[in-house]
This record gives sequence, structure tokens and C-alpha cells, in this order.
Amino acid sequence: MTLLVIVLLVANAAFGIRSLKVMLRSRARIEPREPDPTLPALSIIVPARNEADRIQRCVRSLLATDYPDFEVVAVDDCSQDATRSILDGIAAEHSRLRVVGGLPLPAGWVGKPWALTQGARAARGEWLLFTDADTEHEPPGASSAMRYALDNGCDAVSLLCDQETIGIAERTLLPTILFVILLGIGPLDDVNDPHKRDVAIFNGQYVLVSRRAYDAIGGHAAVRDEIAEDLELARRFKRDGRFRIALLGANGLVRTRMYRSFAEIWRGFVKNFAIGARGQPVRAAAGVALLACVSLTPVAAIGLFARHAWLAGFALALAAASIAAIAEAGMRLARFRAGAGLGVHLGLAVTLAIFATSLFCTYVGRGVEWRGRRYGGGFPERGQI
Repeated sequence: MTLLVIVLLVANAAFGIRSLKVMLRSRARIEPREPDPTLPALSIIVPARNEADRIQRCVRSLLATDYPDFEVVAVDDCSQDATRSILDGIAAEHSRLRVVGGLPLPAGWVGKPWALTQGARAARGEWLLFTDADTEHEPPGASSAMRYALDNGCDAVSLLCDQETIGIAERTLLPTILFVILLGIGPLDDVNDPHKRDVAIFNGQYVLVSRRAYDAIGGHAAVRDEIAEDLELARRFKRDGRFRIALLGANGLVRTRMYRSFAEIWRGFVKNFAIGARGQPVRAAAGVALLACVSLTPVAAIGLFARHAWLAGFALALAAASIAAIAEAGMRLARFRAGAGLGVHLGLAVTLAIFATSLFCTYVGRGVEWRGRRYGGGFPERGQI
């Protein structure tokens, strides 16, 4: 076999082993729990900027929450569509909903941390639940997350929402991209281990946190200039050492349709892919090389078959099939549709392109655009604010 074939086989073996390790140690799930009157007061905070097509479904599902004492605080982040009028209409029907008119974005702030900070200031609850406008919640969701936090001594609990994938691009690409993110972060068991302070992440679509802990680490003001504010907030909690965090599967209690087209997927992940690798250039380079090798394996196998190199071609084809089978198992554990793993190699190639574009935009100084706002490149190193 040629050196290239050996390199590709080793890369596939490394990817497969990493995948299996993460899968086997990422089974943490939340279980539905009935509410009880002893649960602390909860404020659910939803930032919304130009979310007219999503906000009604989200807010109405939150207002149907089965929880003894809660409010919903929706922050209209200077929307230019019908978001505010939709929220005002719902608020006229439901006294639990309060609509906060967001102030203009101050210098040095990213939009989402600013909106969440304003929501937290207006909130009255002992606990805060930050959730996104593209989510939909089952009635037991909040009480189940709160019960888990209290029973397990957690100061913050974040849920990995079930993903709704309807369009072709969503079904083909999103499972692989999210799978790769989890491989890069590491097993949920490590995220939830208080002794592993360098392994931390929240899913910004659902973060439940005690007011005491939130204020103690400086809230979203402490990550005011971060595009990936959920990642940096989790890192602050974990490294502080005083607070315990948990990242769990939502198990059907919360779902989201993140992106609805290839363009949305591209923009959404270009926004923050490079941020996750910040301060880890060697690891980032290794990840890029690994993605490139695994994504090219089926093409290399076809090329070898065309040249009648049957043994090498069969070896690479078997490696590619094994990766697809492992990915399918992992994606099924993550509650994706059956067959999601079949597109893993295409998804890996697109993930590689997104990662490269994100690195270029972030570090060359071009910056990234999100929700009609542009943020400059050259972000600071990990741990700096």
C-alpha cells in the first residue's frame, strides 16, 4: 500500500476511536419530572432580533410551561421586522410575559450577550433560564431541568436540544457538523466532571443558572465581546471552581430548528467555529488534517478502484463504511433521523470548509456577520476579555 493509503487508514482509525469514546461517555440525559410547589422562582429569558417567523411558537410553548412560579421575559433586540408587535400581542393575552425593549448595542458588546444582560436585569426569579427564539419547549421541560439541578447540586444546567431537520441541507449536513463539534469538545462525562476544568461548554439554546452563581461570575457582561458567549460562559463557570455545571441531552423536552437552508448553516457556523479552537493552534491543525483525510477517503477509494488497485481500494472503502456506521450510531443516540450518518463524508467536507472560512474571517481581520451586525476579527486569546 502507498503512504497515502496508510495515512488515510490511520486517520479513519483515529476518527473512529475518538467517535466511539465520545459516544460511549456522552449518554447523560434529562428525565421528565413532575413539578412541585417547592421549586424556586424562575425567569425565562428569550432574546429576539428579527425573529418574526419563529418567536410566536417559542414564546407560546414557554407560556405553557408546567412550573409553579415563573415568568417569561422577551427582549426585543432592536428588531426591524414584526417581532415586537407579535410579542406585544401575546403579552396582551398572558400576564406572565413581559416584553423588554432592547437598548442600542453599546461599544464593545456583541448583540446576544447585551440582550441577555438586559433580560437578566429585568428578571425577578431566583433562577434564570436563557433560551433562544428558535426553540420549542414541552411543558415539563423547565421543572425537569430545575429538579435535576437541585437534586445534583448543580449551579447551571444546559440542555442539548433535539434538532428538527426538515430541508435537504439540514438533514444532510447538520448532524455531521454537530457531531464534529461534540468530538472536538469531548464526552459529556468530561464536561460534567468538576475536576476537568478545561472541558466546558454550554448550549446557548438552553442554559439554566442560579441567579447567585450567574452574578458571582459576572453574568453575560463578563463575556460581552464574545461571539460564542455560551462557550466562554461555561469556561468561566468551570474554571471558577465554586460552581458545578452539567450538559445533558434534552430527551425530547426541548427542540429546535436551528437553520433552514445551506446559507443559514454556513453563516451560523462560520460565526463561531474558529472561536472554539482559539488558543489551541496545534489541536486545531490536527483537527483540520483529520477532517480532510476522513472526508477524502471515499474519493480516494473510488480512484483506487478506477486504477484496479483492488486491495487498497477495498481497505479504504471498508474504512469509509465503518465511519458511516459509527456516525449513524452516534447520530441516532443524539436523536437524529435514521440514515443521518450516510452523509457523514459530505458533511465532513463542508465542516472543513466552514472551519477554514471561520479561521480566515476571524483571524485575518475580516470579521463575521450575524443578525445584520458585523463583528471585527482578531479576537483575543482564550481567557482574556
